[in-house]
Amino acid sequence: MWLNSTAQTALNAVLHIARQPTDAPVRVDEIAASTDAPRNYLSKTLHALGKAGVLRSWRGPRGGFQLARPAEEVSLAQVVAPFAPANGRRCLIGNTRCSDLTPCAAHRSWSPVAGEVERYFAHTSVATLAGTASEPVGAAPSDARH
Repeated sequence: MWLNSTAQTALNAVLHIARQPTDAPVRVDEIAASTDAPRNYLSKTLHALGKAGVLRSWRGPRGGFQLARPAEEVSLAQVVAPFAPANGRRCLIGNTRCSDLTPCAAHRSWSPVAGEVERYFAHTSVATLAGTASEPVGAAPSDARH
């Protein structure tokens, strides 16, 4: 899973929100300044995260965005999902019809790596990357490593 620029912006914005010391909504202007993202582009990105159930938003002078659930309950996969390719994984070398049935030259070696990246995103919480969780980065709740 490679992150496109919108998914990267979304992840940076959600991490900024998660790092705030209070649960008060965070204004778009503050997030834009922190992430170095254009305000209008960021606003559309944040609203998409709202539709996906990652964020909540409020209008008005005290409005802004906040996480819809505790950061420990939001996976990185949930944050980037609204901005991922419609057909799931992208081919490493850009083929549009790359799959197990019609593999590109990199497919057999890249597929296991891509699977590990997807697992990382699925099992890593926003709290972990925001530095507000006690779990180690990338640890799946069901991991039993001996």
